[in-house]
Amino acid sequence: MADSNYILTQEGRTKLEEELHFLETVKRAEIGERIKVAREFGDISENSEYDDAKNEQGMMEARIAEISRILSEATVVTTPKRSSKVNIGSTVTVDMGGRERVFTIVGGAESDVAAGKISNESPVGSALLGRKKGDKVETTGPTGKHIEMTILKIEH
Repeated sequence: MADSNYILTQEGRTKLEEELHFLETVKRAEIGERIKVAREFGDISENSEYDDAKNEQGMMEARIAEISRILSEATVVTTPKRSSKVNIGSTVTVDMGGRERVFTIVGGAESDVAAGKISNESPVGSALLGRKKGDKVETTGPTGKHIEMTILKIEH
């Protein structure tokens, strides 16, 4: 991500810390063992097992660096327990053209559309922030499609 103003919920911070711990302990040891075994096959210049293990090691080290940077630069937000407005960390139920959809508004670093976690910077996420139950919200989606929603429920 180019943006250095990372916003995380406490849950998102905890998940990143757990992933970092796993990568630094378990995964590093696994890949180190794979590299060691691949070296024993002989000539590493034409050793696909060695190349694969080294590539995986590079990707893992890049992910460790990315998580470390996010955790060091992130602002952890706490969702107000009593608020009638949508905030980062809120779970919002909306009516989108007759279909009920549920979104949790999170920072960009922890967004996961498949899990219903949308970024506060996304068109839908930013349009919902600060709104109240019953509000009709209109925005333009990332593909240029016009989106109309009515907020049915806000949970914190």
